[in-house]
Amino acid sequence: MSAAGTALDPALARRVKLVCFDVDGVLTDGGIILGDAAGQRVELKQYDIQDGLGIKMLQSAGLLTAIVTGRVSVSVALRAEELGVDECVQDDQARKVRAVSALLAKHGLGWEEVAFVGDDLPDLGVMRRVGLPVCVGNASAEARRDATLALTRHGGRGAVREFCEVLLRARGEWDAQVERYVAARSEVA
Repeated sequence: MSAAGTALDPALARRVKLVCFDVDGVLTDGGIILGDAAGQRVELKQYDIQDGLGIKMLQSAGLLTAIVTGRVSVSVALRAEELGVDECVQDDQARKVRAVSALLAKHGLGWEEVAFVGDDLPDLGVMRRVGLPVCVGNASAEARRDATLALTRHGGRGAVREFCEVLLRARGEWDAQVERYVAARSEVA
C-alpha cells in the first residue's frame, strides 16, 4: 500500500468498529521525561488536549477505542483512564500483533474492522493487518509506505484529532457529533 493522503473512502470508514492508537509518537510527540522522585522512577509524557476530545468523539459515535503501546508507563494508564478508552494494552516487549489479536477475539471483530494509528517500526506488524492503517505526519518512511491514510499533523500535535475528524466526516457523523457535544455543554442550570 502507499499513503493516500487525508481522503478516506466512506465505505472503508463505516467498516471500522475499533480504533487503536500507539502512544509514543502518536498520542505524544515521542519525547519522554524520566526522573527520580524519592527513589522512585518517574516517567512523564505530554498529551494534546484536542487529541483527547477527538477520542471522546469516536466513543460518542459508538466506536471502540484502544491504546496499544510497547512501553509500560503510569502516565499512559492515567491518560487511558481519563479518556475512558475501552482497552489499554501496555506490553514492554512491543508485541502489538498479539495484543490486537486478543482484542479482536474479545470483541468478536475481524482485522478489517480495525483502524490503527502508528508512526514507526513497532507498529508495522499491526498496520499490515488492519483494514485501515494510518500514520501521523512525522511517521517513519516505512510506516508511511504501509499506511492507507497519511495524516498531515505530527504525533502529539493534533494528529489523533485530525484522524478522528477525517474518520467521522467520511462516516457522515462529524457534524452530528459536534452538535451533540456543544448541546451537552450549553445547557443552562
